[in-house]
Amino acid sequence: MRLLSKTLLSVLSGTAWVLDGVQAGAPVPRGQDVKGADKDGKYWIYGEGIAASFIPYGASISNLLIKDKNGFVRDVVMGFDNASYYSIDKVHPHLGGVPGRYANRIKNSTFELDGQTYHVTPNENPTAANPQGVDTLHGGPDGWDWRNFTVVAHTNRSITFSIVDPDGKEGFPGEVVSYITYTMGNMTWDGKMVAIATTKKTPIMLSSHTYWNLDGFSNNETNLILNHTFYLPYSGQRVAVDNILIPTGEIVANPKGSVNDFWSAPKQIGKSWNDPEIHGNCGFNCTGYDTCFLVNRQKPYDWRAPDGYVASLWSDWSGIRLKTTQGHPTGSSSSKTKFPRTVPQYGCVVLEVEDWIDGINYPEWGRLGRQVIEPGGDPYVLQFRYKFTVG
Repeated sequence: MRLLSKTLLSVLSGTAWVLDGVQAGAPVPRGQDVKGADKDGKYWIYGEGIAASFIPYGASISNLLIKDKNGFVRDVVMGFDNASYYSIDKVHPHLGGVPGRYANRIKNSTFELDGQTYHVTPNENPTAANPQGVDTLHGGPDGWDWRNFTVVAHTNRSITFSIVDPDGKEGFPGEVVSYITYTMGNMTWDGKMVAIATTKKTPIMLSSHTYWNLDGFSNNETNLILNHTFYLPYSGQRVAVDNILIPTGEIVANPKGSVNDFWSAPKQIGKSWNDPEIHGNCGFNCTGYDTCFLVNRQKPYDWRAPDGYVASLWSDWSGIRLKTTQGHPTGSSSSKTKFPRTVPQYGCVVLEVEDWIDGINYPEWGRLGRQVIEPGGDPYVLQFRYKFTVG
């Protein structure tokens, strides 16, 4: 797997990535013919000073190449060298894919729509009484990022994938047709995810499950992200969860100066590691973050690393999940050709743009209008933009 460099993420339609200090149009390593996949099964698209590869499996991003301030190309996202590795990886960390039909967790693998209770397939936290699990994560054991999408359009700058999710798949009602489009611009990566209900009303929540390390594992002093700085203005609240990360229905405050305070000022991700509150912050016996922050005003999510790379993220959605990959043990499989060959614990971070997690089970939150679609109604649309700057 490859790992990220210091990146700027933004999620807005019509915006573009900007990498300061890199000449517009600066060349980056290129893949093969844009009309098809390269020898490793990857489809490449290009912008000015930026390039990325994607694969049909999960509509996943596999490489994101930019130049640093010294002119060196860095691959700033985790991804296997060959597309065939994704489907055989036993860990399946949702690597760069689009989780669906409903991202994150569904409590008790159950939800209700119009008075009817639906039971979806569980796949997390098994017990003796519930050997498959007590909740559903990222759409179930055969969620969207376990499946191959179809490439329906591919140009030098853009690629569009599609998937048809049948009625009843993983227990979800109705057929859903979805289109995932990625576009490269002037140092930008834009994403647009559209889902349409064709037969029945159904819940929907998509995201991009991309793993980042803004050093690209090129920092000689550390291969961790704990010294990277995260800044999330207007995120004074979060969705409260229990010790297996299931939302409790509470929306709680992130007090100034607390472990979960990234709103009052930029803060290194590892700054609170000696605070007792950090232990259990991401679930039972877990140190770190697996947190859905609620952003009450649209602003960049800004995260800086020591060498001057900045990653900012804009979105038209109000949830952002920060996960510090505390569950990734040292020795996880990595790139087959690039040092290091392992991804250490806390060696990368996931940022997921999404809505309030498990909002379908808490109608009092008022999120059903954004998380439920029906035939003839408005489609589900999520847009994001990543923007890069280098100091």
